[in-house]
Amino acid sequence: MAFIRKFKTGSGKTGVQVCYKREGKVVRTVHVGSAETEEGIERLLRKAQGIIDEGKSPLFDLSDFDKK
Repeated sequence: MAFIRKFKTGSGKTGVQVCYKREGKVVRTVHVGSAETEEGIERLLRKAQGIIDEGKSPLFDLSDFDKK
């Protein structure tokens, strides 16, 4: 299971990490970055969600609906 972690850094910025848990313990952490502004934090959160979604396949194949 993966989740996004936000935290305050020593310099006062907000850091974003992707953490992976197995059997209730964090087994891997990927540092996405740190930012000061809300826009920067939102960008990092989208990037973190992209990292989590990389290995996933969609629940439904909607490609037939795109054809017209």
